[in-house]
Amino acid sequence: MEQPRILIVDDEADLRNLLKAALKKEGFTDIQTAGSVAEGLRVFEQFSPTIALLDVMLPDGEGYDLCKKIRETSHIPVLFLSAKSDEVDKILGLAIGGDDYITKPFSPKEVAFRVKAQLRRLGYTQSAPIVESTSTICGPFEMNADETEIKKNAALLELTAKEVGLMACFMRNPNRILSKELLFERVWGEDFFGADNTLMVHIRRLREKVEQDPSKPVFITTVKGLGYKFII
Repeated sequence: MEQPRILIVDDEADLRNLLKAALKKEGFTDIQTAGSVAEGLRVFEQFSPTIALLDVMLPDGEGYDLCKKIRETSHIPVLFLSAKSDEVDKILGLAIGGDDYITKPFSPKEVAFRVKAQLRRLGYTQSAPIVESTSTICGPFEMNADETEIKKNAALLELTAKEVGLMACFMRNPNRILSKELLFERVWGEDFFGADNTLMVHIRRLREKVEQDPSKPVFITTVKGLGYKFII
């Protein structure tokens, strides 16, 4: 399958570059950017992207306007990037034809994983090429470059695929609160609705393997009402 083509439309050059770098780190190399509705439409018509990231507030209009133009000829996934966090704005973005709505400020890495989630639904699970990288080290934990094996104090942990996925999310985002919704979407590739017990069971089993005392976790901690934090 060919490499997916990604279009980023945002009037902030620094943010475009950050998103581009985060996507390249995940193996996506065919990326085009634009800073306005007019430029975005022109690049869209010439580039024929597989997926588009659209800022809502642009200097010559709104990302909603660009999405409407895209929807006249294409059904590619569209992810809105916006500083507007009101529920009505999110509903409007999805009603217009958006597939996801990400509020600023956000982590470029989170956006990259939401892009990957959308591409998985299109069958691009294995489309991104392998990118040479080094292992990730967080305190006593080390994750190999392929993110398939995790060690604690140099000893290999016997983890299931889902547990490795959870640890990978935590190790990429140490000392940061990760919502249950975000963890489930990244590891399971599905919406979180109704999956609270599934996630809790996997977190409990993971703690049994990485914590000295699972009943008093020091690494994978619960932030009541918000999610989990991997403390290093």
